[in-house]
Amino acid sequence: MNYIITTERLGLRKWIDDDFLPFSKMNKDGEVMEYFPSVLTDEETFAMINRIRAHFEKHGFGLFALEKLSNKEFIGYTGFMIPSFESSFTPCVEIGWRLRKEDWGKGYATEAANACLRYGFEVLGFKKIYSFTSTINLRSEKVMQSIGMIKEGEFDHPKIALDHPLCRHVLYTIEKI
Repeated sequence: MNYIITTERLGLRKWIDDDFLPFSKMNKDGEVMEYFPSVLTDEETFAMINRIRAHFEKHGFGLFALEKLSNKEFIGYTGFMIPSFESSFTPCVEIGWRLRKEDWGKGYATEAANACLRYGFEVLGFKKIYSFTSTINLRSEKVMQSIGMIKEGEFDHPKIALDHPLCRHVLYTIEKI
């Protein structure tokens, strides 16, 4: 496999057609998608993969498909995106992750995110990287903290209704040292 980034346990690469089924299954899991407005249909997952691929083509970076090196199994994604909404901190580069439920709690998100940060700063030349999630998504916020990001504040996500429990978000950043 052509990995762009590797860690001790993980390979990060561009997306392949075989990623669709495990990614679609993951996106239909209510626990995985708990802090997103809804689970995704097959069509929405396919459209998301196409957006990720287009982002790579346009910007030279994106959300990497994430797999275990031990068995080449797809377990989710980690990487960078340019958010598609307007806010006081956009445009910016965001780091994000989503892993299938059976791989939570094993340090994969932190391991992959740390590798992405190094790649973003050393190879892609980013000066500052952002991350955000709903204020109630404590697992994701813990990853942000464990990779050295600093909380900058909170904001209301402009694409989520103000009365929705997922509207309020935490905002974290990390700068190149």
